[in-house]
Amino acid sequence: MRRRTRAAVLAASAMALALAAGPLAAPALAAPGPRAAPAAHRPTAPDAAALRAALSGLPSDDATDALVRVGGTDGSWKGSAGVHDLVSGREADPDGRFRAGSITKVVTAATVLRLAADGRMDVNRPVQHYLPGLLGKSFEPISVRQLLNHTSGIQAGDGWGDDFGSQYAHRFDTVTPAQVVASAVAKGPEFRPGERQDYLNINYTILGMLIEKVTGHSYAEEATRLVLRPAGMRDTYFPGADPCIRGPHNHGYQKVERPDGTTEFVDVTDWNQASIRAAGDMISTTADLERLVTALFSGRIVPEPQLGDMFRVPKVREGEASYSAGLQRFEYEGTVYWVKSGARYGYSNGIAATRDLRRTLAFSVGATDAKGDGMNPAAQRIVFTALKQP
Repeated sequence: MRRRTRAAVLAASAMALALAAGPLAAPALAAPGPRAAPAAHRPTAPDAAALRAALSGLPSDDATDALVRVGGTDGSWKGSAGVHDLVSGREADPDGRFRAGSITKVVTAATVLRLAADGRMDVNRPVQHYLPGLLGKSFEPISVRQLLNHTSGIQAGDGWGDDFGSQYAHRFDTVTPAQVVASAVAKGPEFRPGERQDYLNINYTILGMLIEKVTGHSYAEEATRLVLRPAGMRDTYFPGADPCIRGPHNHGYQKVERPDGTTEFVDVTDWNQASIRAAGDMISTTADLERLVTALFSGRIVPEPQLGDMFRVPKVREGEASYSAGLQRFEYEGTVYWVKSGARYGYSNGIAATRDLRRTLAFSVGATDAKGDGMNPAAQRIVFTALKQP
């Protein structure tokens, strides 16, 4: 369970080129330099006809459904396409829940920063201070902030393997976050803290454990209290080891090649996500993700100065960086968006917004290649259509 697959690396560049799965290749950006005064902004409503066209043709080999909400002060649009499931063929539920994947990290980061704002922890202190004994002697002090922005140097944890067949065979089995962390720690550090940025679930798995240690409550309780409830996210929850999605939801499928070369679509809706908890187990809706972005960017969840960490990309000594605390900086056609993608088998999702909330996007695609090596075509159409400016 290498939780930063090549798929992830290519795909976050993909909302960062298509918001389809994880990390990035777009130009990496430490602190931005001085900028000229912007020209007067003219509101540009979402292109409804183009968005409808982007959703056409579903279900297809690439995706079974798509749920989209475009919002912000420039105007709003929402739509859906595809099917609820391949057996009945009935229309997709536009309000259906789905596995949000790594968008969970936005909530985790906000929870940590809110605790910091409340004086419950200091993001500059080493994680070893709060969780003594968790990391071995081979690890230098790693700050909480370095976990937040993926510069810790901790390697990925292990699970049931990287290929779909191995993971599918164990989809109802439980690997605990503690087991994942132990397997990561046993490998020793990948690099010195702050040396470079490597997007991995392990950082947020440890942050979930940190939240529990500092508060004495479960991760789900604290994330709900500090983020979900204030944002009005009524249809979002953390399933733990429950493999089912509660309430209305569209089915997710994975396209699999049979030994004879033909293709089948395997229903992957039910799946135990306990191993990734604070890094990716959240179940949500597009309406709730839109509420999250709006509340968060408005400063209603995390106050300044802590909120600044969510819009600050670290400087690293080697390579490039694009991730902040919970988000990712992505520039498209001259406009900077703060984005996060998330994918689990059967579901490829994303959020994006300008810092001033002129344009927001929340979507979920029933991708049949959600953990694949490239951009999902349906997700790509949606992202570039929704974010395009004249």
